[in-house]
Amino acid sequence: MKILNRQVSYRYQLLERFEAGMVLTGPEVKSVRQGHLQLGEAFVKIKNGEAWLFNAHIHPYLLSDKQKEIDPQRSRKLLLHKKELLKLKQATEEKGLTLVPVACYTKRHQIKLEIAIAKGKREHEKREAIKKKDWRRELKV
Repeated sequence: MKILNRQVSYRYQLLERFEAGMVLTGPEVKSVRQGHLQLGEAFVKIKNGEAWLFNAHIHPYLLSDKQKEIDPQRSRKLLLHKKELLKLKQATEEKGLTLVPVACYTKRHQIKLEIAIAKGKREHEKREAIKKKDWRRELKV
């Protein structure tokens, strides 16, 4: 199971990637394993020395008794090493860099989130990326 955030590669230039664990409840884990996670508008922030995932939507698990109690878009804590947190904090303090979720997947029965330090693309850079993609597609045919 791998859930990708397809808009990230279009909107941002990815500089460095990290793997983080997520703090989830039981029904959220079951829902993510079924693929009911949306990362389209999600972003990561460092608050009080901890990494948090905001705006990720996890659809409520239908067979759960607690489905009405859990907010699908609540912020979720990310689990990273201290050195990684310091590196991410320094990167976000630089002008023009942000943290974005790239993908969510399972690894040895654990749910992992791949996040990246990213720099926003300008409009002309986005157009160039589309041209290159079209050019590569034409070469394959």
